[in-house]
Amino acid sequence: MPENRSYNDELNFLDKIDANTWRIKKGFVPNMKVDGFFYVNDLLEKLMFDELRQHSRAAGFGGFLPAMKQIANVAALPGIVKKSVGLPDVHAGYGFAIGNLAAFDMSNPEAVVSPGGVGFDINCGVRLLRTNLDERDVQPVKDELAQAMFDHIPVGVGSKGVIPMGARDLEEALEMGVDWSLREGYAWAEDKEHCEEYGRMLNADQSAVGSKAKKRGLPQLGTLGAGNHYAEIQVVDEIFDDYASRRMGIDHKGQVVVMIHSGSRGFGHQVATDALVAMEKAMKRDKVLTNDRQLACARISSPEGQEYLKGMACAANFAWVNRSSMTFLSRQAFAKVFNTTPDDLDMQLIYDVSHNIAKMEEHMVDGKQTTLLVHRKGSTRAFPPHHPLIPVDYQLSGQPVLIGGTMGTCSYVLTGTEKGMEQTFGTTCHGAGRAWSRAKSRRNLDYQEVLDRLAEMGISIRVASPKLVMEEAPESYKNVTDVVNTCHAVGISKKAIKLRPIAVIKG
Repeated sequence: MPENRSYNDELNFLDKIDANTWRIKKGFVPNMKVDGFFYVNDLLEKLMFDELRQHSRAAGFGGFLPAMKQIANVAALPGIVKKSVGLPDVHAGYGFAIGNLAAFDMSNPEAVVSPGGVGFDINCGVRLLRTNLDERDVQPVKDELAQAMFDHIPVGVGSKGVIPMGARDLEEALEMGVDWSLREGYAWAEDKEHCEEYGRMLNADQSAVGSKAKKRGLPQLGTLGAGNHYAEIQVVDEIFDDYASRRMGIDHKGQVVVMIHSGSRGFGHQVATDALVAMEKAMKRDKVLTNDRQLACARISSPEGQEYLKGMACAANFAWVNRSSMTFLSRQAFAKVFNTTPDDLDMQLIYDVSHNIAKMEEHMVDGKQTTLLVHRKGSTRAFPPHHPLIPVDYQLSGQPVLIGGTMGTCSYVLTGTEKGMEQTFGTTCHGAGRAWSRAKSRRNLDYQEVLDRLAEMGISIRVASPKLVMEEAPESYKNVTDVVNTCHAVGISKKAIKLRPIAVIKG
């Protein structure tokens, strides 16, 4: 890396293109093959520039690089096309910033796949179930319902799954995804239709996964985990797009929905860890250079690249089975409290999206249809109306995009747009994005105060590790409404529905 430049020198490489768009010019970091871009509003812009200023002052010691530097370092990876993009919820992460997306040309033998561009929690994602209940049906039994969900779904760091599973079952689930849940009776046929990738990545090969990952994964299937994972009972607070929301089965304010946010637990973490070790060796062999050691990668066509993609697909399938299992348990909890069947409550899956994944997709590059490996880390696929890969139900309204807010704040449902296809490879934001580190949140907040404040807002909360709630308090995050409105203003996604929580179940 070059000697540390002053903050004012850094600014020479940054151009404001319009109210919400900044360009990071080549030269901001060495070897950039394309420009970087990021989308912000005034408030989010200030956070980005403050981070860069602090980094310039500290002469680059400690912690992750600022998000702007990370976006630029990704722009220096071999085989990248068009641009490296930071979405409005972008924040520093391992290798790639979280909220950074980049696409690599599959026909370029130099092009790489980077586990840091997917993240450790492979296919961390969100699903949304609708119900035919109204807020007034749920308010009187809200606490009972939160408790029933908490009792049914295993939560917390060391939680173990309740869905019976042996080693052979796990191997089948890794390759079959939601099809396994369907076969075993834990999912409805309609659920599969409403999952990204139909809940199954076909290139998954369980033999590409080490025994340590399988050992970590086996007891954790069907568990919520800790950190920012949650299940929430929410109500429709605002409808922005009447047509799109009706396609999703949402037809009035006050309608009750359930949001489940979880990933591949220790399994995905181990797949990523194993791949990084293998790739460091491959980089030496193939003489692949990157600006940051955390951007360990391998040529897509190399044995290591192919192995990772097969293992990553297994972890993605694990996460879909995981969210399916929790859907099954949530449906049971609701049926128990309301003394009826999930079917009678119309607990249909609206959609399930992934926030951390790399996928082969067709996109237009310089007027030509090109097969790209799109890395989405802390970002969500958002395909427009009429795209062949979205379900029949959403062909006219565009793919639903689920944006989880922070604990106790609102969440959103968006839809994909044609402009998003052109500008961001059919991608938009994924949530609020951290503003404080976990350690800073623990230092500055008191967990009892956080819990009391949620209670004051009328939110029932059940937490497995109350001492971790400070890390997930609203202060720790950027404002999700700023993030969503910025994406809407830029045109890469469109607001459809705003949801607010009435009960939260957390690890």
